[in-house]
Amino acid sequence: MRVGCPREIKNHEYRVGLTPSAAREYVAHGHSVLVETGAGAGIDASDGDYEAAGAEIAADAADVFARADMVVKVKEPQPHEWVQLRDGQILYTYLHLAPDPRQTEGLIASGVTAIAYETVTDARGGLPLLAPMSEVAGRLSIQAAARALEKAQGGRGVLLGGVPGVASAKVVIIGGGVVGKEAAKMAIGLGATVTILDRSIPRLRELDDLFAGRVHTRYSTKTAIEEEVFAADAVIGAVLIPGASAPQLVTRQMLSGMKKGAVLVDVAIDQGGCFETSHPTTHAEPTFEVEGVVHYCVANMPGAVPITSAHALNNATLPFGLALADHGLAALLADPHLLHGLNVHRGQITNRAVAESLGRDLVDPARAIAA
Repeated sequence: MRVGCPREIKNHEYRVGLTPSAAREYVAHGHSVLVETGAGAGIDASDGDYEAAGAEIAADAADVFARADMVVKVKEPQPHEWVQLRDGQILYTYLHLAPDPRQTEGLIASGVTAIAYETVTDARGGLPLLAPMSEVAGRLSIQAAARALEKAQGGRGVLLGGVPGVASAKVVIIGGGVVGKEAAKMAIGLGATVTILDRSIPRLRELDDLFAGRVHTRYSTKTAIEEEVFAADAVIGAVLIPGASAPQLVTRQMLSGMKKGAVLVDVAIDQGGCFETSHPTTHAEPTFEVEGVVHYCVANMPGAVPITSAHALNNATLPFGLALADHGLAALLADPHLLHGLNVHRGQITNRAVAESLGRDLVDPARAIAA
């Protein structure tokens, strides 16, 4: 199979779908690899590094899309990328289709087989291809909150850890999954006072044991969210429903009860955001203000640290990618966890959460592939 990797073109996105090390693994499996020139520049990987791994360098993205049997990316295809996709081609990347009907229509029209990293599962019920970026985003969320809380950035002018004699900032994390756990680690490390809200009692027990009393845990209800958000200096939105749009848990009305200059960091923005007033931002202009509350809603947070995140992502995506390259669509039928990643196949939506979020018909993924 010919595996293609174009350069990422989203604003300030420096990650790459294939590192030279990953490219070498595909070549070792007998596949040819085509990488757009400059694709690895953001992770300090030169065209020469890819050539040394056995890859061929393409002059532009159009050549990659035209010749590749499988396209491996990081972020969802942009409009002038999805029109280059074709029937019978495999797209392997993050998609986040639930809040993005336009992209979904583009993929449907292309006839491509689109596999989303964020809905591939594992035997423990986890999301192994989302987890490494959730770890990065969770840790970055606290760095972003700390920066946005500075007065010059529009924030309250509060130091997360305080100093002797001055109270530390209060950080509230809504969602106790991977993002929430990693955010809590960072916030505690900086000396903040941390509360995590979640609707799973078993998960709250796990977090309570993990942090050994260094965080407060609270069952998430509307009342609890209001009380915690009103008292917070920074709120991290870390809610995830796999494949579906995120629930909006902090309403516009609630902003009036928050501290002026408080910060909302919406890590769920890729799935539509969990704050009513969120809208996607970029690393170039990461924040905006609504009713005196600073919002940070960058849709590709891990792109800020591409060397760390690209290698972490490739470590996770490589085994599934090799299975697809080695066996084609048969790999989906052989592995139910990889099959869960199938979102669109030849004009049909094959993921339940995506179909329900967009009000579209669902086609059983196994039947779609076997047809």
